[in-house]
Amino acid sequence: MGLSAKTSEKIAFALLTLAALTVAGFVLVILAYIFFNGYGAISIEFLTEMPRRMMTEGGIYPAIVGTVSLIIVSMAVALPLGVLAAIYLNEYAGETRTTWVIEMAINNLAGTPSVVFGLFGLAMFVKYLGFGPSILSASLTLSLLIIPVIIRSSEEALIAVPKEYREASLALGISRWQTIRHVVLPAAIPGVVTGSILSIGRVAGETAPILLTGAAYFLPRLPDSIYSQFMALPYHLFVLATAGTNIAQTRPLQYGTALVLLMVVLGVNVIAVLVRRHYRQKLKI
Repeated sequence: MGLSAKTSEKIAFALLTLAALTVAGFVLVILAYIFFNGYGAISIEFLTEMPRRMMTEGGIYPAIVGTVSLIIVSMAVALPLGVLAAIYLNEYAGETRTTWVIEMAINNLAGTPSVVFGLFGLAMFVKYLGFGPSILSASLTLSLLIIPVIIRSSEEALIAVPKEYREASLALGISRWQTIRHVVLPAAIPGVVTGSILSIGRVAGETAPILLTGAAYFLPRLPDSIYSQFMALPYHLFVLATAGTNIAQTRPLQYGTALVLLMVVLGVNVIAVLVRRHYRQKLKI
């Protein structure tokens, strides 16, 4: 005899709950492990001083500034391009062979290893365009890395906007672009911001692309402009963990750097979540 519908529903709900709790548990364990191993290294000096003695002493202030700079410049480039591409594919292009080719290219880019983007950034931005190892080269490389994520999330957000919104606007004699700009896009902004949150975490945590396009091993000064080399938290953490002169001595700095990286990503994500909540409340009104 088969299970009743009610029993099947309870089993499915229990399995889904267990899966969600397992994922949340792993996340909490990782966060707790990093926190308890790294909080002892956190201090005002650690957050505001320059590194010393090949990063075995001092602070990580240049790495914090470099990481925040990468996030700002990368998102400033990738977000408009990704959203505009999504608008074209969803609102204008239609289902054609060209659209299919573009969609396949986006899917392939989303699955390309980050080190390949780093090699491309090295050849294109550092060498060919002459930007050199810099914040600009690294940010442009990272923007290529996250554009597929932004396009996909923006497309889903645009698809979720009811067709009635478009039809009602067009029926009033409003042009297609004005409909997209003033009706469709504001309704899709919460979904677009969600994609941006995912992209911010990707930008802040990547090591291979910035390693090849501008991140410095030891640079106890702040970058002068977007054409300057820089330090970054993920590469700083990588060096501490693999190339330190004394691994035991630098271990607290490793976990402290990892904790600061999580705090930076969390801080930027909180801002993005607040923006998303603001637009959702406006839509309800």
